[in-house]
Amino acid sequence: MDNNNYMPEIAFHLEHPLMERIVELREKGYADAKATVTPSAAGEGAGEGRLYPDAPVDYEDAIENYKAILDITADVAANIIEPNAESVDLEGPHLENGRMIYASKTYENLEATRRAGLHGVSMPRRYGGLNLPNTVFSMLSEIISAADAGFQNIWSLQSCIDTLYEFASEEQRQRYIPRVCAGETMSMDLTEPDAGSDLQRVMLKATYSEEEGCWLLNGVKRFITNGDSDIHLVLARSEEGTRDGRGLSMFIYDKRQGGVDVRHIEHKLGIHGSPTCELTYKNARAELVGSRKMGLIKYVMALMNGARLGIAAQSVGVEQEAYKEGLAYARERAQFGQKIIEFPAVYDMLSRMRAKLDAGRSLLYQTARYVDIYKALEDIARDRKLTPEERAELKTYSRLADAFTPLAKGMNSEYANQNAYDAISIHGGSGFIMEYKSQRLFRDARIFSIYEGTTQLQVVAAIRYVTNGTYIDIIHQMYDQCLNLDNYVSAKTESTAAIEQLRPLRHRIATMTELYEHAVAYVKEADDAEVHDFLARRLYDMTAEIIMSLLIVDDAARAALTGSECADQFFRSAGVYVRMAEEDVIGKSTYVTRFIREDLAAFRAAQPAKEPQA
Repeated sequence: MDNNNYMPEIAFHLEHPLMERIVELREKGYADAKATVTPSAAGEGAGEGRLYPDAPVDYEDAIENYKAILDITADVAANIIEPNAESVDLEGPHLENGRMIYASKTYENLEATRRAGLHGVSMPRRYGGLNLPNTVFSMLSEIISAADAGFQNIWSLQSCIDTLYEFASEEQRQRYIPRVCAGETMSMDLTEPDAGSDLQRVMLKATYSEEEGCWLLNGVKRFITNGDSDIHLVLARSEEGTRDGRGLSMFIYDKRQGGVDVRHIEHKLGIHGSPTCELTYKNARAELVGSRKMGLIKYVMALMNGARLGIAAQSVGVEQEAYKEGLAYARERAQFGQKIIEFPAVYDMLSRMRAKLDAGRSLLYQTARYVDIYKALEDIARDRKLTPEERAELKTYSRLADAFTPLAKGMNSEYANQNAYDAISIHGGSGFIMEYKSQRLFRDARIFSIYEGTTQLQVVAAIRYVTNGTYIDIIHQMYDQCLNLDNYVSAKTESTAAIEQLRPLRHRIATMTELYEHAVAYVKEADDAEVHDFLARRLYDMTAEIIMSLLIVDDAARAALTGSECADQFFRSAGVYVRMAEEDVIGKSTYVTRFIREDLAAFRAAQPAKEPQA
């Protein structure tokens, strides 16, 4: 793994205009930098000093802090995590006496990230955290995933603490958050043998024991990532006699209390270093988080949205590595007297892989920025009443984050699979050989579009925004701002000619948008639920591709106007991505607007009416 291949792109997104607002909100006016410790608190003979000496004093200081943390993470990823990845993949975790034991090199990875201070990164400094925005956390996740996607799972599950911070009591925060900041691991125990995507069917039983003075959990959890972690967030049925989501609550289980054993560790296609466990709860002592009956309705939704953004970052990391592996092999491999990168079939694949990577990364970080603003405002609202302007801002960015998250997770997880597939294709027969890294990326990527909500469930989450016009409004607003010089406040005047080179792409996006709007209107006018559901994936894809087209064109303009070293690459990716999206939108809009209800019969007819006779 060569971090220089992608660090310039991450640095570019770190300098996005929205970052200044994000840092201002996150640092609450740089209050931590102003906090002081008195001589008595500091110890006899000590003078007054800063309580948090590492807290940034202004925006520029914050960005420098973020860059330093990114550099540390890149160093750990390149020199420890990536070199360990093959060994971890081969060894994997194993089971001993009801306990999960990581692969030996996983312990080395965990220790390296702890020594580097890369735990509890999103938590406030008063609990021992780094108070990093979600955007920076996503950048760290991308870097670690590029080194080893399986280890990224273990490391990034620290983000479960965000849900505990939002909904737990202060006493619970004081007990658990510092432990995670010190490097203890977490898991979210949601799914069960009969409750996968349909979490309303969760039946793990939670009973309050007056004698014990706590809740007791009994039952089985299945497919739990990092399931033998130190601290678990558990979805369980607290209301006897219920069978839907209204009877579920969220609990904290501390491994120190005992009562949970690992019954089985799954043998998986990929992400071998990330243990996927089946757990048995037998009178496991636990404590309630927040209010009863809000476990699924409120707390899991918050938990899952954070996890989905984490999978988007994980996916971008693998997209990057798959592209890098394919590019390196194509430059080196010669056939028929020339390097294979000179063949149109190969450079077509590589250009599309790069365009998907750049557009997918742009979608990831745009989503993370939206999440950062509304989450920071929600946090401020815990301390004081928001102004009317702040309430309006929270509403706007909460809506944008909710609309963009299923696009970021769904599209990037699919792109990771596509890039990993294409990397093997570029390698030819060598890609099928276990000694080459591409096969591991391919195996690892397959789960991304399945866990934390399949792509089909991301379509379900997004489709209401398609039919109610939200995405159309967003696209029009983005289109109006795209290539508008007033939006590029740091533009270098001599570089504005770059805008003119991008205008033909903007015109192509306008045509795509018209086709998309016609397709949406057609489905709405059909007023047929089954047709609507059948065509939803095509509408989702078109939505995401138009939005990503606008994002990558804007990135190309901003990179050129600010003199970024990414400018040439973004120009190439914008040209490729918009044409690729155009190809897809034209095809899918034609499919949608020519589809009639009677066509469903052909698809039903493809399914045998009866099981074939033995």
